[in-house]
Amino acid sequence: MNTIELLDALQLKAKKDPELRKALFATRSEKNPVDAFCKKCQEEGYPIYTMDLIQAGEEFYASMRRSTNGGGENSPKLEGEDDFYELFFATLEN
Repeated sequence: MNTIELLDALQLKAKKDPELRKALFATRSEKNPVDAFCKKCQEEGYPIYTMDLIQAGEEFYASMRRSTNGGGENSPKLEGEDDFYELFFATLEN
């Protein structure tokens, strides 16, 4: 499983488990929230690491950028990188 698939699986589990959901949201108030989040993921059996999480958004964005008008410097600016960490919590809030 790649990082995005792991996040999706964890998100589904957290939607069914209120204690896990609460624990994941609690990581956001830590001094290093992304590190705390990744540590909690690992404790739950989801091998998500800080750099993997950051890189997943960057790779996705780069792939989208390359796919528009041949990519490169002349490709149109996209709205922004997908931040899968933020998207994870935004979806879990709903």
